[in-house]
Amino acid sequence: MDKNDIAESIRKGTTTVGIVCTDGVVMGADSRATGDTFIASSEAIKVYKIGDSLAMTIAGYVGDAEYLVKFLKVQNEFYKMNEGKPLSPSAASSLLSLLLQENKFAPYIVQLIIGGLNKGIPEVYSLDLGGGVIKESKFYSTGSGSPTALGYLESVYSASFSTQDALKHAAKALSIAMKRDSATGDSIKLVAITKKGVKEYVKEDVDKLLK
Repeated sequence: MDKNDIAESIRKGTTTVGIVCTDGVVMGADSRATGDTFIASSEAIKVYKIGDSLAMTIAGYVGDAEYLVKFLKVQNEFYKMNEGKPLSPSAASSLLSLLLQENKFAPYIVQLIIGGLNKGIPEVYSLDLGGGVIKESKFYSTGSGSPTALGYLESVYSASFSTQDALKHAAKALSIAMKRDSATGDSIKLVAITKKGVKEYVKEDVDKLLK
């Protein structure tokens, strides 16, 4: 598989979002897993809590992405034991970046968003399969439905967004992507990361946000 094939493979089959807010970070994704035109599952988990102030979204090959989730959770626990504090979003992104760069010739086929609080400051980072990291100052989206989600977020985003504001717009961005991208669908899961911790929002909560 050449680089173009790999790049195309990670664009197929999901939509994830991450939004920087005044009081935290909001992240979310749909729950559809696809293999080409086949809908393999309607219950895929694509948003993971890593720690009390850290979460990540995944897109790409499920096995690769799930390994990286487990790896980061373990590293977060080791870091807490050794340093007495959890990994920050910047440290977590740097750690994953090194792992992805070391394996670029037999790559993990993933696109990731890391989000959380760094000494109380909201941060969102995007990572590609080669280990490239970008600190996103506003929002980011991955997957085949990302152009639609990004277009919506671009039109509504405000630097004054609270997590409550962003939850509604994240849900709307994902719901629009579900309508336009056949590989994005089924249900939506969101998380809000604030000084109170990581709060998860499932289908029933999202339905209320979309009313």
